[in-house]
Amino acid sequence: MFMNHPIIIQGGMGIAVSNWKLAKTVSEAGQLGVVSGTAINSVLVRYLQDGDPAGDMRRALKAFPFPHVVAKILETYFIEGGKPKDKPYKRIPLFAVQPTQSWLQLNVVASFVEVFLAKEGHQFPVGINLLEKVVIPNLSALYGAMLAGVDYVLMGAGIPREIPGALDLLSENKTASLKVPVDGATGDNTQTLTSFNPQEVMEVSELPKLKRPYFFPIVSSSTLAANLKKKATGRVDGFIVEGPLAGGHNAPPRGPMKLDALGEPIYGERDEVDLSEMKALGLPFWMAGSYATPQKLQEVRKLGAHGIQVGTLFAFCNESGLKPELRHQVVKKISQGMAPENGYIFTDPVSSPTGFPFKAVRMEDSLSNQILYEQRNRICDLGYLRHAYQKADGQVAQRCPAEPVQDYIKKGGTLEETVGKKCLCNALMADIGMPQVQLGNQVEKHLLTAGNDLNDLNRILKQGQTDYSATEIIRYLTADLDLRSGSFVEPAHLV
Repeated sequence: MFMNHPIIIQGGMGIAVSNWKLAKTVSEAGQLGVVSGTAINSVLVRYLQDGDPAGDMRRALKAFPFPHVVAKILETYFIEGGKPKDKPYKRIPLFAVQPTQSWLQLNVVASFVEVFLAKEGHQFPVGINLLEKVVIPNLSALYGAMLAGVDYVLMGAGIPREIPGALDLLSENKTASLKVPVDGATGDNTQTLTSFNPQEVMEVSELPKLKRPYFFPIVSSSTLAANLKKKATGRVDGFIVEGPLAGGHNAPPRGPMKLDALGEPIYGERDEVDLSEMKALGLPFWMAGSYATPQKLQEVRKLGAHGIQVGTLFAFCNESGLKPELRHQVVKKISQGMAPENGYIFTDPVSSPTGFPFKAVRMEDSLSNQILYEQRNRICDLGYLRHAYQKADGQVAQRCPAEPVQDYIKKGGTLEETVGKKCLCNALMADIGMPQVQLGNQVEKHLLTAGNDLNDLNRILKQGQTDYSATEIIRYLTADLDLRSGSFVEPAHLV
């Protein structure tokens, strides 16, 4: 393993914004590149249906240790030359609490591919980011990443108490299980289990030896960090401490939800993290959520943090997985000083089916985009953010408050729970240039997310510059570090 953890962790932004190209670039620059594992199987099959023009997916697939699994995937999804742009992508089946073997195999392979490509051609560490809230795909995604030699696992959007023990078991090719919360269940049925048996899923008796990666849960308080250190099922190696200014999903404010005049959640002193309490835990930690300046990096290091996690700056760099037209549109407007009256970021308390506040990028046409989104025909054809619930007959099924309203109500949900909910699964796939074509030739709309750092993106843009690289971000952030201290070693090709 590695003697020193990197100072800068590139945030694991899904779906596939933190793709293998970005993670590879950051890792080769001497910091921790991180791929997103969220919905990674849908990402792979859409690349294959687009014809995999650069051949990257097929090159990685050839490295997967079980060719019989890869053959089935290529036969099912690969389209030579790519599908017509106006035709829909073939969908993978929705997963159940106990997914089918073919679904699990696809998720293992997709995770392997992303990590393999990020690690290809260098010896620097690479991480993967997953969401605790999206429980069911996590074990198979972790196993695929470990087959590719992933070095770090980062996980937020919940309390990932069971993940360390699962990593221990998976590293030994043993069966691992996770608890899935069940809405509406009572007594001993408030949770059910989802399991992953490597030998059974891979259909082989001999499996390669795996290393156990470092595990960094993403927390919003020192209390939660202390709880995880004490009560996790295995070793916790460090923490990402994420505040409410970070992009994507945020932890809700502590106490009752209150909104300001703009309709955003109000965070207060109770939501601020005491760095001295984090330092007292005796494990390395990284601060996240609008810490991406050289001054803030030095400040938090003096207060005991090992470094910072950076998301938004990387999300809009050249190597990001964002659709280039979207990325260029945002960066150009910021470089021209065209900020909306209330800034670029709106923290929406209701849009995410997870129930967590979710940050959206506010552009000049945000109102028209909202109207267009409200006219969208609701559909749940990816289903990663569904919740498990107990049916009247005691069976466990899944539902999503962003699915068709009548479907959700038939499943025991309420009308109030559907108000304002958006299909983040389809919107985030559109963000990376892979929108689904629905019935009636309705093309799914994008929904960009970013942290408050987007408001200050100009600090790394030179005059007239409308794009930038991941390595420029790292140079900017580390410019004032004392490289003689040995705490940061700049790779020779960046000097």
